[in-house]
Amino acid sequence: MSNALWNPIIAGEISLPHRLAMAPMTRDRSTPEGIPTELNAEYYAQRASHALIITEGTQPNADGQGYLLTPGIHNDEQIAGWRKVTDAVHKADGRIVIQLMHAGRMSHPDNTPHHRQPVAPSPVQPAGDMFTLSGPQEMPVPRELSTEEVAATVEDFRRAAAAAIEAGADGVEIHGANGYLVHQFLAGNTNQRTDRYGGSIDNRIRFAVEVATAVAEEIGAGRTGFRISPGNPFNDIAESDTHELYPALVRALAPLDLAYLHIGHGGDDELLHTLRKLWPTTLVLNRAGTDIATRAKDVENGLADVVTVGVMALANPDLVERVRTGAPLNTPDPATFYGGGEAGYTDYPTLSA
Repeated sequence: MSNALWNPIIAGEISLPHRLAMAPMTRDRSTPEGIPTELNAEYYAQRASHALIITEGTQPNADGQGYLLTPGIHNDEQIAGWRKVTDAVHKADGRIVIQLMHAGRMSHPDNTPHHRQPVAPSPVQPAGDMFTLSGPQEMPVPRELSTEEVAATVEDFRRAAAAAIEAGADGVEIHGANGYLVHQFLAGNTNQRTDRYGGSIDNRIRFAVEVATAVAEEIGAGRTGFRISPGNPFNDIAESDTHELYPALVRALAPLDLAYLHIGHGGDDELLHTLRKLWPTTLVLNRAGTDIATRAKDVENGLADVVTVGVMALANPDLVERVRTGAPLNTPDPATFYGGGEAGYTDYPTLSA
């Protein structure tokens, strides 16, 4: 394995001991009120040897919830819950950033305590069903956020970032990928607005840039990351202008001097190389579905500064030790990915066990 993977690096204000980080993964194991628990703290602490833990998507306000049992970071009880998690990770000598994720239209009233209609850039109903306690249900047409509400949502991200730092996180990652609210503003099929947040590329990237600016102002650019997934059709997203849209977004984000840009690679190598050249600070790359050796080559050849792993980190709490020593990996159990208790969450064996 390339030695480059084990070289330390500083991403903004966050010092990383090596380059193998844990990707954000929804696990649906918080309380119905969005409060992280001792079980969540155990899960993340088990994986503290990763260079950085990026947590599951965490809603910055009540309307940001999409799925059952996902955590929030917008009230005192949630902050206290996250403090248990960050304390446990830091005690295990780890580093952790909380991913701020507003689900936007990817939601159902039955999955939220307030039971309100989901909100989005435009009233465009997403295809597919949402899992609820009563089973899969069609997602409703979302309510379009007013111009004033969009600005208010930016401020919700700002407050959530401050709350994350209060909870002991080393920083936050803004989720601008995978078809959730920030991505919904970027994509033409989900953003049909006629105000300053819709239409042209400059307008469609405005919300993303405003969120990043607000968060960086609040907690420091060196503690702020941003995730994108160019061309990813997940959650009924259709992008026809990725080669214009994403360079424009990255150029607009670059002057903020954020800690890192996290790219979910969808296979467009030309675009990936373009974004690498445009991005001035740490670039984090998630090349899903590939082995560690392939990801290590991205670090060795300079395409990425840090690489993230998802399912491998889920199934192998001691993944770093296993990769270093060439040990075999545990097999993940998809049946236990979402919801439930310890099974498939904190009971994957380590080498020492």
